[in-house]
Amino acid sequence: MLTVYTFGDSILDCAHYNDHQVDPAGLLVSNRDDLFPEFQGRDLTTQLGEPVRLTRAAVDGSTVDDLPAQARGLTVLGPAVALLTVGGNDLIQGLLDDRGPGFLAFERQLIAFLDALPIRPVLLGTVYDPTFGDNDAANGLFGGDLDTGRKNFDRMNALLAEIAPRYGLRVDLHAHFLTGHPDWFIRTIEPSLQGASEVRRCVLEALE
Repeated sequence: MLTVYTFGDSILDCAHYNDHQVDPAGLLVSNRDDLFPEFQGRDLTTQLGEPVRLTRAAVDGSTVDDLPAQARGLTVLGPAVALLTVGGNDLIQGLLDDRGPGFLAFERQLIAFLDALPIRPVLLGTVYDPTFGDNDAANGLFGGDLDTGRKNFDRMNALLAEIAPRYGLRVDLHAHFLTGHPDWFIRTIEPSLQGASEVRRCVLEALE
């Protein structure tokens, strides 16, 4: 039996932001056909023709510092795939204004976590931009220096894109969400119900 594990932040731990209590990994494992008929028959349970286990360890608000605790005591038996989203809260909590050392520490911690994680493949998501590239909307969200904030946001996604193939696949949330709509978000930066499905879309397309 395949087991899907989630690690990281609210991009994956977002069920509490919608009335239906659904999240991307849950939709990936078993689609809600009543909510998203487009994905009927494309979930993993249907495609594999057998039950798929889901273990959620991602926690809303987490940074790279929190990842080791999420995997503590983890025992993996049988085939597994890990979904990981991290970096957005690290940006908000200081890396948007970082001039170098913070990113080096982030990279070391992320690689150490992935090296120790006994799951392959890992599907590593990039960080989406809830402003859709609009600098007017980004004021106040991208740190005190918008130019530095934008550069560091891009730096984060370049780093995630570089690391992802070493452990599995990149899930390019950033590129897909730039084509999206404001209703993909709630509370400015959190995935809404539709946003959760769009995250699922990206993961599913990476797997397919």
